This record gives sequence, structure tokens and C-alpha cells, in this order.
Amino acid sequence: MNAKAALLGSDVAAVRGRASDYLALTKPRVVLMVLVTTLAGFYLGARGGLDLLLAFDLLIGTACAAGGTLALNEYVERDADALMLRTRHRPLPDGRMRPAEALAFAIVSSLAGFIILGFTTNWLCTALTATITVIYLCAYTPLKRVSWICDVVGAIPGALPPMVGWAAARGGLAPQAWLMFAIMFLWQLPHTFAVVRLYRTDYLRAGFRLLPADRPGGGNPLNAVVLGASLALLAVGVAPTVLGYAGIVNGVVGAALGAAMLACAYATVRAPNRASPARRLLFATLLYLPIMLLVMVLDKV
Repeated sequence: MNAKAALLGSDVAAVRGRASDYLALTKPRVVLMVLVTTLAGFYLGARGGLDLLLAFDLLIGTACAAGGTLALNEYVERDADALMLRTRHRPLPDGRMRPAEALAFAIVSSLAGFIILGFTTNWLCTALTATITVIYLCAYTPLKRVSWICDVVGAIPGALPPMVGWAAARGGLAPQAWLMFAIMFLWQLPHTFAVVRLYRTDYLRAGFRLLPADRPGGGNPLNAVVLGASLALLAVGVAPTVLGYAGIVNGVVGAALGAAMLACAYATVRAPNRASPARRLLFATLLYLPIMLLVMVLDKV
């Protein structure tokens, strides 16, 4: 009985380990952020009561599509991931999963997500989700080896989830949905800048050109983009209040968080070789998004 129990235990552990690897392939933390922002867009776009069944279908379809897209990205970049310290223990570079298995899982997951959304939401929601996949895999992923412009391109699919949620709720888009897109788009530029500054050596080791070389006289071409995006985010953060779509609290919080991010971005630009300003900028960006989303959701109530 002990031998059988041990064998059964090892089988269960193997199944759990396999399931954990498939889950890791989807980058669950990124998927969670996609789901949260999608749900926020759905809630803000909903008229009257919240359709819980539609929200459930939206989240399931989005999770499958997003997880499949991210898994396809890991399949494409498996050799580069093996070269980076922060990614070398992922299932593919670590050898815990065969590439063919990952590819099949990614394709099935993506298609399942599109099918679920297509049958339960509407064509616009499904089309926007497919657009995320196309831009992420066909533009952002290959550009990472070519130019830092990929940072800007990659911010587009990252900013679309709230619009996906809004489209699912209303079947169309409105100025408020575009404002959410603008906030998400601009937020990602200083966030990505902070991450790239902290892991620059790792990215260079893998051949990713996420950050241009510093100029001989000082400065970096991406500095102006990040400072401009941070300044624009400060303005866009208060735009819902100015335009009458949100209350005064939304404007005050947006101004305060935007000013903090701008200050952190400026400090990072001024001290490119120090890790502490980049860490503060990363922390500021991680605070900005959940707080802004929470305020926008509560403001509707």
C-alpha cells in the first residue's frame, strides 16, 4: 500500500507540475492585468445593471486569447529567454516542455478565446482582441530585436483591453473608451522604461534592443519619449474630470499620481546609471494603474 501510495503521489505531483508549466507559459500575472483592465472597461461601459453572464464569458474568452498569445510569444522567444537570467527558468528554455507542445497549447488556447468571444460578445470585441494578438506577435515581438520603437508599438496592444471590455458592454466605442486607451498607452511607456533600465544587461544579452544606446554627450533618445508620455499622462489623467465624465476626486487623484510619475521619470532620466531612481519609477507606475482604475470604477458608483 505504501508503494502504491508513493506511486500515486508521484503521479499527482507530475500532473500538478505539468499544469503549473502550462500556466507559467501563459504569463499569469500579465493575463491577470489584462483581465482587470478588461473588466474595468466593461463595467464603465455597461448601462444599467451589470450582465454577470456576459462578464463571465468575456473574462473566459479574454483569458484564453491573452494566455495563448503570450504562450506563442514564449514559443517564438524561447532561445532568447534561455540567455536571460530573469527568464531562463521558464518551461521552454528550462527544457520542462517541448516546443511542439507549447505551440499546440498556444494555438488552441488563442483560437478558443476568439471563438468564445465571437459567440458570446460581439464582432467589435472579438476584432479588438484579435488586433491585440496580431500587433503583439507580428509587430512588437519581431521589433524587439530591431529597434526601441518596439516599446511604443508594444504599448498599443497593452492599451486595448479596456476598449475590449467597453466594446463587449456596448457593442461600440465612445470618447471615454478612448480616454482609457490613452491612459493605458501613456502609462506603459514610463513603466517599460523603468523595467528596461533595471534589466538592460539581461535584454542586451538576449539581443533585444529595448533601450537605445546613450549618446556620447549624455542623454538617451528614449528620454524625451518617456518624459513626454509622463507629462501627457498627467493631462489625460485629469481629462475625464475636465470633460465631465468623472468627478473631482478622479481629477485630483489623476493629477497627484501623474505628477509623482513625472517626477520619478525625470529623476530616472537624470541618473541613468543608478538603479534606485528606476526602481522608484517602477514602483510609481505599479501604484498608478490600480489606483486610477479603482477611482474610475468607484466614481461611476
